[in-house]
Formats: sequence, C-alpha cells, structure tokens
Amino acid sequence: MLTYDSIGELVREAEKRNVKISELVLADQAEAMEVSPMELYEKMELDFLVMRESVKAGQEENQKSMSGLTGGEGYKMKAYAEQKAGGLCGTLLSKAISRALSVAGCNASMGRIVAAPTAGSCGILPGCLVSLWEDRGFDEKDVVMSMFTAGAFGMVIAGRASVAGAQGGCQAECGSAAAMAAAALVELMGGAPAQCADACAIAIANQLGLVCDPVAGLVEIPCIKRNVSGLVIAFSSADLALAGIEAKIPADECLDAMRRVGDALPDSLKETAKGGLAATPTGQRLQKQVFG
Repeated sequence: MLTYDSIGELVREAEKRNVKISELVLADQAEAMEVSPMELYEKMELDFLVMRESVKAGQEENQKSMSGLTGGEGYKMKAYAEQKAGGLCGTLLSKAISRALSVAGCNASMGRIVAAPTAGSCGILPGCLVSLWEDRGFDEKDVVMSMFTAGAFGMVIAGRASVAGAQGGCQAECGSAAAMAAAALVELMGGAPAQCADACAIAIANQLGLVCDPVAGLVEIPCIKRNVSGLVIAFSSADLALAGIEAKIPADECLDAMRRVGDALPDSLKETAKGGLAATPTGQRLQKQVFG
C-alpha cells in the first residue's frame, strides 16, 4: 500500500512496476477502499462530467456571482478567443483560460463544481483537462485516468504542506492545483513519472509565497483571475518538464518549503481579508458595498 507522503514514492513505485502513476494509484486506492478499479474509475468519470458541466454553466453570458462583484468573465474570454483567433496566447490556451474562469465563476454563483483541491482553485484542473479533451481530442479515458495522478499528488501536498488558504496562503490553493494539473498534463502527453514530479515542482516553485487575500472575504477577487495564472503555470510547467528541463529542487523539497513559507506568512495574508488586495481602498469599498 502507498503512503502518499512523498512524490518521490509515487515516482519510484511507478518506475519499479513500469506503469503510469495513474495506474499505480487506481489499483492502490481500489484495494484500500475495497472496491473494484472499475467502480473507482466510474466515480472519477463522474467528476470529469461535473467539470464539463461547470465549464458550460460558467460560460453563460448572464452568469453572475451571488455578491454581484463578478460574473461573465468566462463568457467574455470565450468570445475574445473566438473573435481574435486565440489572441496573444493562442487558441488552446485562451480557451483554457475561458474554462478556468468559467468554473471559478460557476463556484462564485453557487453552482456545482469539483474542488480540485479546493473551491478557490476549482478552475485550474478542469481548465486544463477539458481543453485537451475538447480542443485536442484526447481520449476521455486517458483524461479521467490523469485525474488519479492529479489526485495522488494532491494527497501528498495536503499531507506534506497544505491545500488550505487559511493555513498556507493561496500558494496552498492555486499553487497546489497548478502542481496537480501540471502532473496530469505531463502524463496525458506521454511523459514519464519523473517528469510529472518535475512539472509539479516547477509549478510549486513559481507560486511559492502567493498570499490569500480575498476581497470582502469572498472567493472572487482576486481568486477567479488567480485560477487563470495557475492554469498558465500548469501548462508552462508541463511543457518545461516534457522538454527535459529538470526542476533541480525535488518536488518533495518544494512542498516542504511551501509548508515553511505558509507557516511564516502573517495571518493577515491567510484568508482573513485583512491584508493584501483586501486591505486596499478599493477592496475596503467593495466590502462595504457587499456587506454594508
């Protein structure tokens, strides 16, 4: 049985058995939960369906958050991507950005999402995976299987560092989601287990120290747009790893550093809405606008 306390453990076991990390994890979790691998796969398949539905819901033109502070970002980005031939980022990435915005917007409007690993970072993994499935034609089974890799990396991150903004800042939410997504993308592209770990490490390193400062204490500003930056980091980290560029600092050491950085952050920068952008004059004005 796997312990899920080390990315290195996942890589070593996958290499030892000559399997993908997702295959290793599916077999291990099915045994641990005393269910068949197919039953567990079908549950993950339903999660991917919910991801696709949340993309669709968030891309509605009239989508608005419960507070009224945000809404329609996914629709606007989708329209821009279609009208401007992908804009500066290109079609795949600009559409992926639209999907990340859409899922985060769906969450803000109390729609159903998959917390991957949290509601605040819910747009990153689906933004990546739905895009490869819909725009690049990746097989649904491969996409669903990659979610087991993402989930396993998330379990290690949660145990070794944190996935909660209140504990570790946004590096623990969007940073963790980007790392999980990067690993899944590498596997989908045929990368080796060690490259999945490199992508995870690079993604973590590029969001180390990211604070959690939600305006008015709501998961909207700047959270929704941070899902976009996390998605872009996931794609770039995966491409770096697939190109053979090593992280240099092992993934587990990056996670240990993330935990220490999170512990060092003041409470004002850990989901309390007392610092960062939440403490700006506009942030304070928006808080009064919502709550009086």
